[in-house]
Amino acid sequence: MRPAMSDLPDGIRPLTPAEARTRRKRSVAIALTLGALVLLFFVLTIAKLGPQILQRPL
Repeated sequence: MRPAMSDLPDGIRPLTPAEARTRRKRSVAIALTLGALVLLFFVLTIAKLGPQILQRPL
């Protein structure tokens, strides 16, 4: 349920459906980019450590 205009603080207005879709798409794009960076850093770290990381004593 969307708040009525009188319930919002001064200077704040509810988003239009088009603005909400745009914000949602931007949020998804940022999340995917962040996930890709995390995956890239993980892969690079494993590659830098090399295969001997699996043969270390526990």
